[in-house]
Amino acid sequence: MLKIWSMKQQQQKNEAAAGPAAKKKKVTAAQLRVQKDLSELALPQTMKTVFPNPDDILNFTLHLTPDEGLYKSGSFSFTFAISQNFPHEPPKVKCQQKIYHPNIDLEGNICLNILREDWKPVLNLNAVVVGLQFLFLEPNASDPLNKEAAADLQGDRDRFKRNVRSSMQGGSVKGESFDKVVK
Repeated sequence: MLKIWSMKQQQQKNEAAAGPAAKKKKVTAAQLRVQKDLSELALPQTMKTVFPNPDDILNFTLHLTPDEGLYKSGSFSFTFAISQNFPHEPPKVKCQQKIYHPNIDLEGNICLNILREDWKPVLNLNAVVVGLQFLFLEPNASDPLNKEAAADLQGDRDRFKRNVRSSMQGGSVKGESFDKVVK
């Protein structure tokens, strides 16, 4: 036991003598899980991930360009902020563009059940990506964050389609201006 203690003290002295540059970065459980999830991510051509800081895999951006549905031809960016409690806590995901969508409010918050009450540690980042993709194919008016868009979708689908097209062009809907997301 004394030998282990003296070895540990010697290791600490060596690390202190080597300075801060020689210190190894500790990898957290969250980083290991995110690394695994990212390696298993099978993104279609309509999506790509960008890491602003290559050393920080817990914060990245997902770019999504739907190739079908009402939001076809739009380009949307989502920031992912993953806490050290991942996978026990869901990632925080936000849309960077102001868009007209029943499940995305004007501040970019997203109403996706697996990002809230239905999150389970067995879910992975691929489940979140598929969920985001599905929101653009099938907007859900029964669980809205943007109640006006949801009311349009439920009450007059043609008006909803016109409002989506107008907003994606950078127009305004009901006095609210939106970001141009069509390239």
